[in-house]
Amino acid sequence: MMRHRFRWFAQLRFPLSACPVGFLLMLAGCISADAPRAEDSLVDAYRGDADRLIEAALADSTLYDRLAFFTDTFGPRFSGTAALERAIDWLLVEMEADGLENVAGEQVMVPRWVRGQESLTLLEPRVADMQILGLGGSVGTGVPGITAEVLVVKSFDDLEERSAEARGRIVLFNVPFTTYGETVQYRTSGSVAAARHGAVAGLVRSIGPESMYTPHTGVMRYEDDVERIPHAAVTIEDAMMMQRMQDRGQRVRVRLQMGAQTLPDAESRNVVAELPGTEIPHEVVIMGGHIDSWDVGTGAMDDAGGCLAAWEAVMIMKEMGMAPRRTIRVVCWTNEENGLRGATTYAEEHAHEVEDIVLAIESDSGVFDPIGYGFGGTDEAFSIVARIGSLLESIDAGEIRRGGGGADIGPLMERGVPGMGLIVDGSRYFNYHHTHADMVDKLDPHELNKCVAAMAVMSWVVANMEDKLPRPAHEA
Repeated sequence: MMRHRFRWFAQLRFPLSACPVGFLLMLAGCISADAPRAEDSLVDAYRGDADRLIEAALADSTLYDRLAFFTDTFGPRFSGTAALERAIDWLLVEMEADGLENVAGEQVMVPRWVRGQESLTLLEPRVADMQILGLGGSVGTGVPGITAEVLVVKSFDDLEERSAEARGRIVLFNVPFTTYGETVQYRTSGSVAAARHGAVAGLVRSIGPESMYTPHTGVMRYEDDVERIPHAAVTIEDAMMMQRMQDRGQRVRVRLQMGAQTLPDAESRNVVAELPGTEIPHEVVIMGGHIDSWDVGTGAMDDAGGCLAAWEAVMIMKEMGMAPRRTIRVVCWTNEENGLRGATTYAEEHAHEVEDIVLAIESDSGVFDPIGYGFGGTDEAFSIVARIGSLLESIDAGEIRRGGGGADIGPLMERGVPGMGLIVDGSRYFNYHHTHADMVDKLDPHELNKCVAAMAVMSWVVANMEDKLPRPAHEA
């Protein structure tokens, strides 16, 4: 069995007993023996490589140990902080030590928002401290804070209907989680809506399905023609409590204090490293995630896991002596969380090679049990990656859906690059998303390794196919 080279905690390795790969492969073999399948030259050509990559990826807990070391040591990696830059320094040193090539930190200017001290105190109908997290980009309250009554609303329409009551109050959007896309609008735009109706501050019920009294942060936005008022997230429990108080006719009065401020932009870096191609090195398959996190938790699932999984995938190839025809490039983008500057800068600075970026793969939905990929590209290209997906059926990660990508590869996809986003079991993700609870204990070593396997197989096959993935005629 192949063993890895991570020096500082090699003594911590232990074999994973759950779902041994031998059993999985044996089971897959039994199924295929009983159910004849149609021949597929692409799939058949790479089945052996795929099985070897999967077996190596599932071999031990090395990656989980490295992810734990990384997140425990550097902690939250918010844009503009020394912690993020120390983490990037470490990545660059270790990628060089691992023997990857063209390792570099490409400069990016990132926004610098500082949370400062913050608190929310319930004053009526009783006195109590309530947990909050200010939302990224919010203005502060000033030293005295803001003391006002709370108006709880259940939607933007509800606010419109109660507009006369909002003036001079703190508006709380108590909107239960449905999907992230539907519910997050109250976090991003809630302060603008509240300010339009004369509110002095905005609060939002944390954007997540469940809570253990854990508020969720995230980015919010202002509009130039609307007064900028402070905006923060409260716990699900406190939002529901204030709703009940209001419903029974009680006066809800609070004091909000936020020391948030925006400072001048700071320097950061995108991290890149390559396994060079042997035959067509100028053509590239990109895969990775974002290395920054919010200033709470340690960003293990969002998104250090995605970055380190991509790194591990190319290291498995390297250690097994598998040299791709095209270059496979790992990219760890900076500043995804509150600016997307890493992604936009990368796309701009690499615009000259867009035609040679064969595929961009992103993992930014947590490294839980993988299901497959979402793909954004032509129908012809979709047909090809769907066939490649069948090589992942032994780990139940072969489902390929139309439509997919990710925030960091979005600017590349806008320029015509085919994109894929790793799809995982998302049932737990938003419980921890942007909270203090995003730590490595929420992840399972075997599921993490399956994500590595899925990324390794997809990137390897696309990097070695005879032809590039098809694009629309005007992109060719």
